[in-house]
Amino acid sequence: MSRGGEMVYIPDDSDFSSFRDQCESLEGWHCRYNKAGVTVWSQGQEENCSVQKIKTRISCKDVPAETLYDVLHDTRYRKKWDSNMIETYDIGRLTVNADVGYYSWKCPSPLKNRDFVTLRSWLPLGNDYMIINYSVKHPKYPPRKDFVRAVSLQTGYLIKANGDGACVLYYLTQVDPRGSLPKWVVNRVSQFVAPKAMKKIYKAGLKYPEWKRKHDPEYKPWVYPEQNTLPSVSLAELSVQHADSLENIDETGLPEDHLSTSDHEA
Repeated sequence: MSRGGEMVYIPDDSDFSSFRDQCESLEGWHCRYNKAGVTVWSQGQEENCSVQKIKTRISCKDVPAETLYDVLHDTRYRKKWDSNMIETYDIGRLTVNADVGYYSWKCPSPLKNRDFVTLRSWLPLGNDYMIINYSVKHPKYPPRKDFVRAVSLQTGYLIKANGDGACVLYYLTQVDPRGSLPKWVVNRVSQFVAPKAMKKIYKAGLKYPEWKRKHDPEYKPWVYPEQNTLPSVSLAELSVQHADSLENIDETGLPEDHLSTSDHEA
């Protein structure tokens, strides 16, 4: 997503428009899963399957678009519903609609856990919303020994209002996990992991209004920038995170039968 691959920049309207087009287009996408209101597509060469693009769509009845937008921004609430997350926090703000953040997540055993540092930006468009990110390097947050630093080439959400009090959520991601992964991992992402993650977000949306009423109901810095108390970050402090500068580990030989049963829940 980074222009020219070298300069860190804050996405503009053309980047958001391109992201939206990718979410809504079916051309070049292969359907991998379609069940119970969740659809998963993939795009990319099988030989280079670890950096495939994955796109997921779910219809969310009884969840307004603005509620789901709040859910995806609210790091305090994320700890309640994202069971794969180990840690997440905001590092600093760039503009009123862009910041830098950290996220680490549990990979299914026996794979090593991964983490990211990303530049994230967001754009409300009438009743629709977009949040997109890509990986950057921050001097104070280098790769850690206990995680494999992964690279988000482009990841994001499109939330589209769909009638009264409902929405459609798209999630599109192209990530280099910095590891040669076994084929079964790539297959399982589209068949189990992605559908399960989308259902979790939907359920989180249903429960959010009640939770938020009890936890700083007026505090939404992603909507009201004047509430943002993060330290300012300069673009000059950041550089693009190139995958080839990071450790690459070979996990292709790991067997599928070591997976815990909870990992198989769809």
